[in-house]
Amino acid sequence: MPQKRNYNRRRRRKNKYNQPLIIFLTIIILLGAGVFGFRRYSEYKQEAQTEQVETEHNAFVKKVAPYAIYLGKEYGVLPSITIAQAILESDWGRSTLAKDYNNYFGVKGSDPSNTKVLQTKEYTDGQWVTINGRFRVYSDYRESMKDHAELLVNGTTWNSQQYQQVIHSKDYIEAAVALQTDGYATDPGYTSKIIRVIQKYNLKKYDEGIK
Repeated sequence: MPQKRNYNRRRRRKNKYNQPLIIFLTIIILLGAGVFGFRRYSEYKQEAQTEQVETEHNAFVKKVAPYAIYLGKEYGVLPSITIAQAILESDWGRSTLAKDYNNYFGVKGSDPSNTKVLQTKEYTDGQWVTINGRFRVYSDYRESMKDHAELLVNGTTWNSQQYQQVIHSKDYIEAAVALQTDGYATDPGYTSKIIRVIQKYNLKKYDEGIK
């Protein structure tokens, strides 16, 4: 009997010493599960956000593509160029100029009755500077798209031939280069951005049958 009592005491002591280890392991497991759960939640949230952005981008392209094709047939401007410029200039229709004034291309004007003064960034003397610009205000995005096409066809008030290289380009790469050389934008990376957007969203397919 005494031996049995000694054995029980040793067993109780052993269990007593194991309790901190069990608690420690439980905490580690719970922390690990929490970290894994948080990581999975973050991944899920990021996937959902990416999917939402892609949906919004596809919706924007679907919105402007039909009229871009119409203008391409009417004025000779490649639809891929029109769509890509609308994407870049309006930030997918989310810029203040696009949302509030339906100006998808950053087209400027001089008449106070149909323009709005807003801040914009331009690349001058090797650096980006913020300036105030007077931009056209439109009743809807189609009016903006049409004005953009007419600007490329008719040129500016000081040079009616300014964008003729763009109009006569046979493919989107040639047209994107011409936009840069003809002075449409001051951004030194404008050509590469246009080409990248066209290729990423396969906008070339909208050019079929235009030229």
